[in-house]
Amino acid sequence: MELQQMRYVVAVAETANFTRAAERCRVVQSALSHQIARLERELGARLFDRTSRRVTLTPAGEAFLPAARQALDAAERARAEVAAASGELRGRLAIGTIPTVTAVDLPGALKSFHVRHPQVRITLRVGSSDELAEQVRQSTLDIAFLGLPPNVQPKGVRGRALAQGELVAVVAPGHPLADAADVDLRRLSSEVFVDFPAGTAARAQSDEAFAAAGVSREVAFEITNADLLARLVRLGLGIGMMPAAFAPELRDVHVVELRDPPTRVEHLIWSRLRTSPAAAAFLDVLHISADQRREGRKTEGTDPRQVPPQGSPESA
Repeated sequence: MELQQMRYVVAVAETANFTRAAERCRVVQSALSHQIARLERELGARLFDRTSRRVTLTPAGEAFLPAARQALDAAERARAEVAAASGELRGRLAIGTIPTVTAVDLPGALKSFHVRHPQVRITLRVGSSDELAEQVRQSTLDIAFLGLPPNVQPKGVRGRALAQGELVAVVAPGHPLADAADVDLRRLSSEVFVDFPAGTAARAQSDEAFAAAGVSREVAFEITNADLLARLVRLGLGIGMMPAAFAPELRDVHVVELRDPPTRVEHLIWSRLRTSPAAAAFLDVLHISADQRREGRKTEGTDPRQVPPQGSPESA
């Protein structure tokens, strides 16, 4: 069993197509197909079901894929460790973030890191807090920025709380609430909402606050990114809830402060396992020292009441 064969399996699984996988791996399709067939013979099981229209993983392939990814990641980390021991930082830095992170200037941090370490390949993935935390636990991501309700802590990782902030309502220009000084959740509950999908941490921040206020609301539009939320709000299809620190990023919507606002805490997390040289260097850019990396919580977080509010000097 060879690492190259594992790369081919991962590529086919991710593209669901042998031709596209070969293009990604920069080999001819016949060579890729031959190596996968050779691996299947060695394993004594088919990894893919192939039809004229699609390629899907077999149960054996589903079982093989996570271990193959871990093996490839381990090999890449090993090469990076050797390079770092020689004074050269190489390898991969995989970062995940929620779309509304504000406690850190992430583009600025990425630029600073790239200038210092141009040989490191940076990847950035935007997703929900739940997905990103799981990917850090599985070592698919090195680092992630999350936004969670104050009573929720990321599990199975190390990390630190960065900042706590309030949510505000965003409404269309001309909406009856557009010029309101502040509104309570009971009044807001009569509106139709645009929000993140049920079950996500971003949705829970608002759901829990409305439940605590003893009112329910209608969420007619479930979306996965802030830009689409803003577009639907601008068209008057509903109102939304966004972190106060992020709301100024949205164009052509009115911000309404709330009398009893939901809150969220932004977290920076990294793996409980040994931090890769690239991840350690990025945490240095964020002023997370080696001691802080070792002492970062494993399953319990900072008391949100002790977290500085977003925008304060301590939250940077």
